[in-house]
Amino acid sequence: MKKVSILVPESSVMQAIADPQYLFSAVNQFLVMKGKTALFEVQLVGAGKEVKLNGGMYSVHTDRQLGDSQRTDLVVIPALFGDMQRAIADNRAMVPWIQKQYQNGAEVASLCVGAFLLASTGLLCGKKCSTHWGFQNEFRALFPDVEVVDGSVITEENRIYSSGGANSYWNLLLHLVEKYTDRETAILASKYFAIDIDRESQAAFAMFKGQKSHADSEVRKVQEYIEQNIQDRMSVDDLAGMIAVGRRSFERRFKQATNNSVLEYIQRIKIESAKRSFENSRKNINEVMFDVGYTDTKAFRSVFKKITGLTPIEYRNKYNKQAPAQ
Repeated sequence: MKKVSILVPESSVMQAIADPQYLFSAVNQFLVMKGKTALFEVQLVGAGKEVKLNGGMYSVHTDRQLGDSQRTDLVVIPALFGDMQRAIADNRAMVPWIQKQYQNGAEVASLCVGAFLLASTGLLCGKKCSTHWGFQNEFRALFPDVEVVDGSVITEENRIYSSGGANSYWNLLLHLVEKYTDRETAILASKYFAIDIDRESQAAFAMFKGQKSHADSEVRKVQEYIEQNIQDRMSVDDLAGMIAVGRRSFERRFKQATNNSVLEYIQRIKIESAKRSFENSRKNINEVMFDVGYTDTKAFRSVFKKITGLTPIEYRNKYNKQAPAQ
């Protein structure tokens, strides 16, 4: 029997508590229906017997409290809600409990921005992690010793798991079901819950918001120039010349400030503009390509797919139902 402990933190997302409880309980039923023994003992663990969420709108009654000494096999940290630093502070009592369970051999899985609470334990130091694409810059600023994997839905390293944003956590939960049972049961669960079992990237859903919460005003000046001149071709040397510094110094400062190389930043700004055009206009692929400063169809397609995980046509057909197919 695998003991699964789903944490119930303050300021957590109710659905990210209910979904794993529902999934592991449903898998137990699937196993019993096949003549096998139920595998998971699922329990909700919190600081007290009752945890109120969403300003008291919901009340969750826990099965066990942090003071209980019972060992568990899997700790699930649900997504948090609101201000992340405040959420971490509100749940600091959970940190030693998570650390102790991991030291005793438990696996730990964070769902979406539950990664913030997981990282606050120190267990992610020097390891890879996924989180919601919209919170990656804040996560990097708070936890510079953790390697955030852009676009990834699932990371796994040394008994620690993390997932991408929002409903991406279902892919991590199915991954754990497959690990603990078998592929057949995981596929059955994916069909039951109507989840694409093998989705590996959240890139198609991500919106690039240039990192400007830094103190380098000259780098910010260059960022604004790039964003305002997406139709132009621009070189790193030209951009370095704007602020009168050498190329190597400029590249180092830009990377330090934005977490992107200059070329990556230019590409992501251009592709973000292309995505908006595909979503909201009836322009064809070539028109959008020229609008964002590309003249080589193959190069544009390659960069677009690298960043979004989809070809330009696939992206437009996915998000703009009014556009004619090409």
